Amino acid sequence: MEMKALIGLLLLVGCHGVSSVIHSLKFFYTASSGVSNFPEFVSVAMVDELQIYYYDSNSQKVEVKQSWMDQVPREELERDTRTLQGTQQVYKANIENLKQRFNQTGGAHIVQRMYGCEWDDEDDTTDGYEQIGYDGEDFIVLDLKNLRWIAPTPQAFISKLRLDQNRALLEYQKNYYNKECVDDLKKVLAYGKSTLQRTERPEVSLLQRSPSSPVVCHATGFYPDRVVVFWRRDGEELYEHVDHGEVLPNPDGTFQVSVDLDLASVPREDWRRYECVVQLKGIEDISTRLDPALVRTNWGRGGGNDITTIIIIIIAVLAAAAAAVVGVVVYKKTNCEYMELSHDFSSSRSATYQVVTAALGTVRN
Repeated sequence: MEMKALIGLLLLVGCHGVSSVIHSLKFFYTASSGVSNFPEFVSVAMVDELQIYYYDSNSQKVEVKQSWMDQVPREELERDTRTLQGTQQVYKANIENLKQRFNQTGGAHIVQRMYGCEWDDEDDTTDGYEQIGYDGEDFIVLDLKNLRWIAPTPQAFISKLRLDQNRALLEYQKNYYNKECVDDLKKVLAYGKSTLQRTERPEVSLLQRSPSSPVVCHATGFYPDRVVVFWRRDGEELYEHVDHGEVLPNPDGTFQVSVDLDLASVPREDWRRYECVVQLKGIEDISTRLDPALVRTNWGRGGGNDITTIIIIIIAVLAAAAAAVVGVVVYKKTNCEYMELSHDFSSSRSATYQVVTAALGTVRN
């Protein structure tokens, strides 16, 4: 599923200054049939990539995953639990409906729905997205800008027609994603202000695996994850021979990123002309001069504790890769690896239920 940036919005490269932070509220539903050792229905909510709510068909109860979410009134959690208990029945019927549309009988099958919104805390702009997928492929996608639905597969065309004709629902969706969802996001940000709106300064290291390998500028322990890392020479930013890595999560809730610079044709005495720059909102730029004596290596020269540092990075990368593989198994095109997640805030109950039933053709209770 080509999920809107959900979906390319966290890593910025080749630009100067971090003027804003884009906050996000994302919801995920995953329903399965014929999948052993996995709940038939799972729902999760995430804010800024941090899980806040969880529900599955085994426990049949909404659980908060952050201590500051205890501020949510108990009656609201109970109401959401009842809503999701009904939603899991809708999804169970939806899988059977889709199996008929795709002319399938047995086997393992998965339906997933993702929806959410984003808010830029600098210019107050917003955006929203909603997609439904089946067995790892796009099924139907909301084009919020043009208020229409896109059907990537022929089996979804009947759903597209049904949804496009419901103009009232489309207008509700427009209002929900641009206003109500954003209001919910701001409410959660207020609950978790000390966690979600904090700034943590990164630690920056220069690493090199072998004498012929690129030099890696590795920044870790920073928050939030909207960061800019780049190399420059004599004060000018470099674009060639530079490889930007992805922002990856650390176990403690902070983030890390690496940017490689290939210096194969540069004499070591010229290394001091280079520097790595890390930019994060709320702190001054961190510039690290490329001093050969400061480069940590795994062949016994440079800083110290070199092997340990590199092993830690490799473990973190492998952990992130493993999480991505699990996500691919459940929903291979999704850009967010959190497959087992989502929760309906009260303001979205009516619209989200209508979308699911209208899109997949089940009978409303």
